[in-house]
Amino acid sequence: MYEENKLKTANGGQQKNAIILLSGGLDSITVLAHARQQGYGCYALSFNYGQRHNAELVAAKKIAEKYQVLEHKILQLGLDSIGGSALTDDHIAVPQSPQTGIPVTYVPARNTIFLSLALGWAEVLGVSDVFMGVNAVDYSGYPDCRPEFIKAFQVMANLATKAAVEGHEIRIHTPLINLSKAEIIELGLTLGVDYATTVSCYSADVQGKACGRCDACRLRQAGFAELGVADPTCYQ
Repeated sequence: MYEENKLKTANGGQQKNAIILLSGGLDSITVLAHARQQGYGCYALSFNYGQRHNAELVAAKKIAEKYQVLEHKILQLGLDSIGGSALTDDHIAVPQSPQTGIPVTYVPARNTIFLSLALGWAEVLGVSDVFMGVNAVDYSGYPDCRPEFIKAFQVMANLATKAAVEGHEIRIHTPLINLSKAEIIELGLTLGVDYATTVSCYSADVQGKACGRCDACRLRQAGFAELGVADPTCYQ
């Protein structure tokens, strides 16, 4: 299966395929563009996990279409049924000012769940590479965005899967993990990314307009400002 699931390139060679975790935000579109530039055929995986709005999923669909991914799946999860986060529980307000410690926008076990489902789809597709846009520099204090977490998941993935046991190691790629938000934006611009099509805001409205005050908005604004590039985000 692993050898079968490769595309022929124009010169007759083999093109590797990868799964890209695509949220519809700034980081994930950059990772998708990066993987494409690296020569991967891309499958996109998004999640309707019970988040406050679906504007980011609307953006993810448009991005997947623009980049002509091989397939785009949106999996339905029910993380709002357990709550515990301002992103999945309407009774917890999204902070409008900087927080100390791990903020209430942290979604319990979210990246562990996302990567686990990507791992399952990778086995089914016969894909050995999974790309994710986690970042440990401007990461808002989330423990599942740290290099230590990714390394630990990589070890687990290759202990837990039939693919790895049979010699097809699955690799987790996090090309943005040590970049600042400005460096991520700079990378994306060199790859031709249109950031106006993305939604990062925790409290975006139904049109995808950003609040301009949440952690995600502040990090995004600071990145464009540091780079000296106009912010194309549409704000409320």
